[in-house]
Formats: sequence, structure tokens, C-alpha cells
Amino acid sequence: MDELTSLATANASTYTDDNVITLEGLEHVRLRPGMYIGKLGDGSSADDGIYVLLKEVVDNSIDEFRMKCGNTIEITIKERTVSVRDYGRGIPQGKLVDCVSIMNTGAKYDTKSFQKSVGLNGVGNKAVNALSSNFTAISYRDGMAKRADFKEGKLVKEYDLEPTTEKNGTFIQFTPDTSPNLFGNYNYRNDYIETMLRNYSYLNQGLVLNYNGQKIVSKNGLFDLLNEKCTGEILYPIVHLKGEDIEVAFTHSDQYGEEYYSFVNGQHTTQGGTHQTALKEHIARTIKDFYGKSFELQDIRGGIVATISINVIEPTFESQTKIKLGSTNMAPDHDKDGNAYPLSGISVNKYVGDFLKKELDNYLHKNPEMTEILLKKIQDTERERKAVANVTKQERERAKKVNMHNRKLRDCRIHFNDTRGDRQSESCIFITEGDSASGSITKSRDVNTQAVFSLRGKPLNCFGMNKGETFKNEEFNLLQAALNIENGLEDLRYNKVIVATDADDDGMHIRLLLMNFFLQFYPELVKAGHVYILQTPLFRVRDKKETCYCYTDEERINAINKLGARAEITRFKGLGEISPDEFKHFIGKDMRLDQVHLHKEDALASLLRFYMGENTQDRQSFIIQNLRIEQDTEEDLLENEAQ
Repeated sequence: MDELTSLATANASTYTDDNVITLEGLEHVRLRPGMYIGKLGDGSSADDGIYVLLKEVVDNSIDEFRMKCGNTIEITIKERTVSVRDYGRGIPQGKLVDCVSIMNTGAKYDTKSFQKSVGLNGVGNKAVNALSSNFTAISYRDGMAKRADFKEGKLVKEYDLEPTTEKNGTFIQFTPDTSPNLFGNYNYRNDYIETMLRNYSYLNQGLVLNYNGQKIVSKNGLFDLLNEKCTGEILYPIVHLKGEDIEVAFTHSDQYGEEYYSFVNGQHTTQGGTHQTALKEHIARTIKDFYGKSFELQDIRGGIVATISINVIEPTFESQTKIKLGSTNMAPDHDKDGNAYPLSGISVNKYVGDFLKKELDNYLHKNPEMTEILLKKIQDTERERKAVANVTKQERERAKKVNMHNRKLRDCRIHFNDTRGDRQSESCIFITEGDSASGSITKSRDVNTQAVFSLRGKPLNCFGMNKGETFKNEEFNLLQAALNIENGLEDLRYNKVIVATDADDDGMHIRLLLMNFFLQFYPELVKAGHVYILQTPLFRVRDKKETCYCYTDEERINAINKLGARAEITRFKGLGEISPDEFKHFIGKDMRLDQVHLHKEDALASLLRFYMGENTQDRQSFIIQNLRIEQDTEEDLLENEAQ
């Protein structure tokens, strides 16, 4: 009791006025960056913070375009420094410093100035400023220029107004901070940036984006987007419907699953929201009503690839980074003057539903050839669904009880589809080969966010099979149930599905078989950016003072040069050879992952047919023609002798 009293007294004495801290300016953004931009990252993932910073600056320029002020945006990235120049109205020069450095300052609270805006309502540029080592803002208005320079969110110099010949608009330049507690050793990836900018062009016809000298522009809006995103063979021409505040495009392909791309006020809502839910419901109901048959809605949507863009006044999102729409109505009940908007009181669901019921129904009646093709697709999907339903009850029940009875799954506590908490995006599952590898990962993982699924060996080559046949395979049945993706990605349990196999021939073969499964039956999982390959070190080079883990021969040679010829060199032949104490470094915050991408030019059907089909002679010829024989170097021989 005396110990407890002493502890309470000590705690009370250490909690004083000195412990109460007031953060000045943008210090809170630097202290808690995740609250403003999501995760930090090093640029290897499309949702890493450096891309969010770029998006926030470009969003402001897009808002100018949407207000019919300027139709060109110039984006330049040189090494790690980003420059964005628009030709809009320019930030009001008397408020330039405030607009980029004082939180909750901006014109987007005034709906008359920015109707249906995209930006973060007084947060975006400030977050970019705070998280950059250097930040410069210049406003050009009516022949005058106003400039301000910042360092780590703090004003370094404010310049006087100067005459200029530049056209009206705003110039922002920033360099994301390389501090270890922020972005560290990051790099921009052109493919991620180009995808982001192409999305802007699809949603803003007439907008010209110049990125490092490359011109990005779209003439046909969402039609162009869908034409690019369809990786399978489309069954009928893309249906493209447009209204005043809504645009929809869709088709069906020969692939499994459902694939959606949704946008609000030009913002890509990667996790959907109320508008995407309305699209899924009403596109299927309208088609069902047209045919007058008792189709299941999931059969109508099977193989669909669809996109929707709507404009909402003062939208609300379920996170600061605006990736999921939370608005239930198209507009607030009234503006700040008490006047109703034209769409006040109309729900997002009703607005989308009424539009599709009219426009899509008209289209279906006018295009009988398309409706015949669509009817056959729905009937084919229905037959296959019923075939899957006929998989034995025992196998189906085993899959449903995966969390309790799947001996292959070591689950984690936090999942991507959890409705509470803030770590859902960290959830991942490692798919490993054999008990040895899974044992090392299981012992070293974070049990809160990292699950492990152990394969028995090489999985089934399911090329050419349908879902019904594939689900009879125990491992794939349990795997899809563990991921919870049988009926789509809405309830996906893990944000990252990580294939963790050995870096030898058998490991590569297992990767290929898993990719075959995902690409054939769940291509939307890959296209949504959820599938990764884990990179683990091939070598360990160490002396008594330092240990270097090397992922390539080049890194191994550099480590030997650094530590000297007497360093101990170990070659890891499999994941099971890496101790749990070491493995924790490879699946922690510095985990190296290669994201699996799928693009239209990949020609998925022919790709799978060649590598996984029955054309063994063609593959044999390909292997012979591309065979490489690696000879041991003198250095390798010396290394082997030393071991």
C-alpha cells in the first residue's frame, strides 16, 4: 500500500504546469502528420504521403479550373522538389501568408467562391507547408506578384508586392521533409503520378495537365478512363451517360468480380462511399427491371467495370484524406444566408437512382444488340454462381468458419473491414510456403495487424477452371474465405495481401500459381493495389560490430567492401532459415514490398494462357531461347571456400 501511495505521489509531482504544451502554428501537423495526410511512406505505395501532398496542391488548382478560371496546370518534379503552376485567379495577395500557414484559413468556407470544391477546406496547403523542408508560394494577380518562403512550416521571408508580366495564377513549390520521423529516404514514382493526373483529366474535360513536359488531356471523360482500366475483353461497347452533376460509364468484361472507380467533385474516392453504393444498387435494379426477370443483383453485376462521378455541395468524407464519401445528401439544407440549394433535401441515393432509372433505361431500349449480349452474360454468371453453391456443404461450412477452424491461418486482431479504430490500413496477411517459413513469420509478426496463412506446398494450377471447380480445392477455398472476397472487395479483411515465398525456383513457381488464382478470379484485388510480393534478404554480411542484410548481389559486394574481406557471409536459401529475431526487421516498418500491377497492355488472358495453359511446347521453346547460365565468379568461389 505504501508503494502505491509513493507511486501516486511521484506521478502527481511530475504532472505540473510544465507538462502542458501549446503547439504553435503548424507544429501539430509535423507532430501528428497521419491526422492530416494518412500514412507517411517512402513513395513505394500510391497512397503514401508524398503523393497526398502533391494531390492537395493540385486539388486547389483543379478547383480554379472548375470555377472556370484557367484551363492549364503545369506540374514539374525534379529530384524531390515539386512545382505546381496554375492560371487561375491567384491567392488573394493580402492573405497569401495566412492561406498557406494558418490552419482553417481559406475561401472554401465561402461556398459562393468555391462551389463543389475538392480541397481540404483550409487544411491542404498548410499541411504541405508544414511537412516540407522548403515551401514557396507566389500569387500573380493583375500584374503584381506576392511571394512568401517557408522552412518546415515557419515563415522565412515575406516579399513586398512587385510588378510582373506573369499571367494570373498561383505557383507552389515544395520539397517533402526527409527527416527520419517524416518521409525519410523517399522517391516519387512516375507511374503513380501519371495515374493521378490522368484521373484529373478524365474528370475535367478541357483541362490540360503538363507533367515534366508530357501533355495529359482527355476528350471523352469517364469513357476514356474505363477504356484504359478494362484489362479483360469487353463484351459490348462502353455505355456512357452524362447529366449536369453526374457522369456514369460501364461495361461488362469476361473477367470475374466487380470493379468500380468513383469520384466526388473530382476527388478519387478509392474506398467508395454513398455514391458508389447507389451506383451498384441502381445500375443492377434498372437492368433487372428492364428484363423483367427475377435475377439476383450479384449476377447482373458479375464482370461489371463501372465508374461514377458526381458533384456534391459541401461533401463530407469519412477521413481527412477524402477517400470515402460520407454525404447522404447532394447539398446542405441551406447556404449561410438561409437559402436552399437546388438539390437541397435530395439524397445521393435518390439522385443517382433517378438518373440511372431514366437514362440507362432509355439506353437499354435503344440498343437491343447490347441487351442481348448482356442477357447472356447475366445468365452465364447465374449458372456459375449456382455451380459454386453446389460445392459440398462440408467444404462451404469449413470456409465460413475459417477464423475458428482454419489451421492454416494465424489471424491478427485488426482487420481492414473493421468499423472502429484507426489502424485498419496497416492490416496485412502473409501467404507463406510450408510450416518452416510461416513459423518464423508467426513468431516475429505484429499480432495486432499481421496475419499468416500457410500453404501446404505448391497450390493448384487453376487456369481454365471455373470457381466451382476451384473452390473444391481446400487451400484456395480457405484462402478466399480468410480474405473474405467471395462476393467482392467491400468486406476485404486485409489491406495488403503479401506473397512471402522463397527466392528460388520453387518459390517463384508458387508465386506464379498464386498470381494465376488472383488474376483469374479476383483481378479487382490486384487492380485495387492490395497484392504485394515480400522481398527478403538473400545474404547476411557481418563482423563483430555490424550486420548488413543484402537483397541483391550489388548490396552484398558493397557490404563486403564496407566490412572487409574477413566478414562472415551467409546465404539465405529459404525463409525458414531466417531466425524470428532477424525476421522481425524484414516485416517491420522498413519492410520491402513490390506491388503487383495490372494494366490493359498486359493482355491478361493471353498472358495466363501462355504461362499457365497447356501450350507446353511453346513454353519449352521460350525457356530454351531465353535460358541464361550463371557461372560462379571468383568471388563466389572464395566465399564458398570460406564457408
